[in-house]
Amino acid sequence: MDIVAIMQALTEQGVTVLFKADAERMAEGRKPWTLVATGAPLRQDVLVRTDAASVEQCLAACLPRLRELGLSVPE
Repeated sequence: MDIVAIMQALTEQGVTVLFKADAERMAEGRKPWTLVATGAPLRQDVLVRTDAASVEQCLAACLPRLRELGLSVPE
């Protein structure tokens, strides 16, 4: 999975994508990774977000939803 290509494809479509790794949650054994996708062409009230144990799990949770919303996302 080419994470950079995925993020680039989303940003080219007007989506702002944020990946976050939280050291405190990692130290506590909780899901340290967060993915948030917002902005056009998503509606104002749409926020695609998840917390997960890995970047790959974040993408697995969010990419299907982004595709459902009409975005073109590489496999």
